[in-house]
Amino acid sequence: MKAGRREFCTIILGGISLLLIPGKTGLARGKGDYKPWYGERYIPSGHRYGMGINVDRCIGCGRCIDACKRENNVSDDPFYFRTWIERYAIAGNGEVTVDSPNGGRDSFKDHIREKNVVRAFFVPKICNQCDKPPCVQVCPVGATYKTDDGVILVDEEYCIGCRYCIQACPYGMRYLNPKTRTADKCTFCYHRILKGLVPACVEACPTEARIFGDLSKVASPLSRFVRINRIMVLKPQLNTEPKVFYAGLDMEVR
Repeated sequence: MKAGRREFCTIILGGISLLLIPGKTGLARGKGDYKPWYGERYIPSGHRYGMGINVDRCIGCGRCIDACKRENNVSDDPFYFRTWIERYAIAGNGEVTVDSPNGGRDSFKDHIREKNVVRAFFVPKICNQCDKPPCVQVCPVGATYKTDDGVILVDEEYCIGCRYCIQACPYGMRYLNPKTRTADKCTFCYHRILKGLVPACVEACPTEARIFGDLSKVASPLSRFVRINRIMVLKPQLNTEPKVFYAGLDMEVR
C-alpha cells in the first residue's frame, strides 16, 4: 500500500518523536522481565517453536483458516488473514495459475476447468517466524520483537501503524488491523502454546497437514517431520531462516 506524501511525513515524524521519548523504545510487552508474560514455570529459552506443512496432505478444506479467524478474532472481511491457502494449477505448457478465494476459508468449491492442467495442489501460507526477521529490524519503536522461544510478536500498545514491517516482510504475511490500526500477523497462537496447546489451525486440520512442535526437542513431532522429509522453505535465497518447513513443495510455489 502506498502512503501519500503528507502521511509519509507524519509517519516519519511520529516515529522519530517516539524514539526520543525515554523509556518508550524497546519496552514492548514481553521484553525484559518475562515473568508477567510467561508465568513462573515457563522458561522460554528452553524452546524453539516452528511448524511443518505437508503439502501432499492439504485438501484445501479451509478449516484451518476458519479456526484461526475465530481463535484470534481476525476480521471476517476477505482481506485480512493470519493464515490462508493458495491453490496452484500447473498446465502442460508450464503456465502456473494461483487462486485463493476468501483465503480458502470456504474451501475451493469451483473446480479447475482448464483441460491442460497436469497438476493441482494446495499450499497453506502462514508467518514464517524467521530467525532473521526483516520485520523486527525495520520497526522504529520496538513494537515487533522476537521472543526467546523464537516467535515474532507485535505489541499493539507500542505499534504506531507506520507499516514499515508490512512492507519489509518478503512473504506478505502482515496486514494493518482495521480495528486497532496496528500491524497484525500470525503468532503461532502464542496464548495457546504457553498453555501447552497447539495453534488453532493445527488443531482444526483433519488430515494433519500442519505439524507444530519444538525444534529444540529431538523427539518432538516437528523434529521428526523435518528429519524424515525432504524439507524446503519459502524464498530460501533471502536468508531469513524461516521456521515454517514444507514437505512436498513444488518449485513453482512463490
